[in-house]
Amino acid sequence: MNKQITDLINIGESYKTEFKKSIDKTIGREMCAFANSSGGRILVGVDDKGNITGCKTGNTDKSRIQDIARNIDPSLTVIIRSYGNIMLIDVPEGDKKPYSFQGKFYLRFGSNSQKLRRNGIRDFFQKQGLVKFDEKTDKDFRFEYDFNNGAYEEFLTRAGIGIRIPQERLLENLSFIKNGKLNNAGILFFCKDINRFFLNANITCVLYQGDSRSKILDKKEFSKDLITNYEDTISYLKNKLNTEYVIKTEREEYLELPEDALRESVLNAIAHRDYFSPSHIQVNIWKSSVEILNPASYPDNITLEDLIIGSHPKNLFLFSMMQRADLVEKIGTGIDRIKDAMREYRLELPGFEYKKIWFKIRINRPDLDKNSYQNRIAGEKFGEKFGEKFGETQEKILKLINEDKTITTKEMANEIGITQRAIEKNIAKLKSKGILGRKGSKRKGNWEIKK
Repeated sequence: MNKQITDLINIGESYKTEFKKSIDKTIGREMCAFANSSGGRILVGVDDKGNITGCKTGNTDKSRIQDIARNIDPSLTVIIRSYGNIMLIDVPEGDKKPYSFQGKFYLRFGSNSQKLRRNGIRDFFQKQGLVKFDEKTDKDFRFEYDFNNGAYEEFLTRAGIGIRIPQERLLENLSFIKNGKLNNAGILFFCKDINRFFLNANITCVLYQGDSRSKILDKKEFSKDLITNYEDTISYLKNKLNTEYVIKTEREEYLELPEDALRESVLNAIAHRDYFSPSHIQVNIWKSSVEILNPASYPDNITLEDLIIGSHPKNLFLFSMMQRADLVEKIGTGIDRIKDAMREYRLELPGFEYKKIWFKIRINRPDLDKNSYQNRIAGEKFGEKFGEKFGETQEKILKLINEDKTITTKEMANEIGITQRAIEKNIAKLKSKGILGRKGSKRKGNWEIKK
């Protein structure tokens, strides 16, 4: 089999690679998404897990694919090659964006294609421009001097890429290299010193004495590769924030703020910052709060609400590689995970600000003397109390009922973020175990935790 095809299959689906078992109408959606993004390749005859299933590769089948491409609006020209029982469709980046397929608009996010509304994608391409920082190549990068092999190995480990093919070929297949040059996303991931290329790409962490800038207690700047800078920033936060010790059967440690919320906040800043801005990411630790700020620049019609729900992402290729390295999940979900982590800690939700040049997440710190983790969480999970093993949703339901015996299933659904029907199914399971009951009518009664 052709070596390029073997490499693509071994590396798996990515921002620029899609697998399809057969020719169907979803190929039009994938071609549309690639044209609206940075181009890509579709392997037909390979399933989602990388297994070769094979497909027909005759002229009739190729004509069918070309017909689908011509029905994209505006019409798209693709290159089709056959390699045994596999077809490779090369989709170029379009020069007449935005493209639509069957009246719908698609864009590539990570290893998936997602539908967008026309106004959103039109504004994105018209006002954001077609110059993408993360995909620009840098002629000054020298592999023999600047490439960090340790960072490269760390990326492969996190991405679950165990195959050993030549470094340059693997980076080309992942689209980090174009025409022999490493792009800016590759430099962020694999450089030894980021300041040699981008003075603005470091992360600055500052610890203040109070809630003003009058006295700095400590300051650190991190300017290595992306993953190292991220982990060093998290280590700095964990080192400077308070830790509470809770004694159960053995001593357990709890950071005053949920680590998941801190990690998601820092990753959000790295993934979605404006790398054309001369400013850098700033992490401020005040007496009463932690702030994570990143440079941000969006079209004038973009609001804070748009950014919170994740409808206007930046640096799509960089994000896709962070997703590949298991740093982030689906695009647009980071803010929700920050909120979930704060809810789990029983702390107030963070504040978000967007001032046209920067985006800020502010997380208030608790007063552990008055509002300790142990008091907020009430010591242990309900499952531990009852000698049962409950699912995460059932634990959340019991905690909400413990706090408010009159809470409705609709209110639970809104609080937890699932459907009311799912709440009712979990309540039925708790009732069947004899854990949960109800006194009085459906409208005016109270819940009762029986054990």
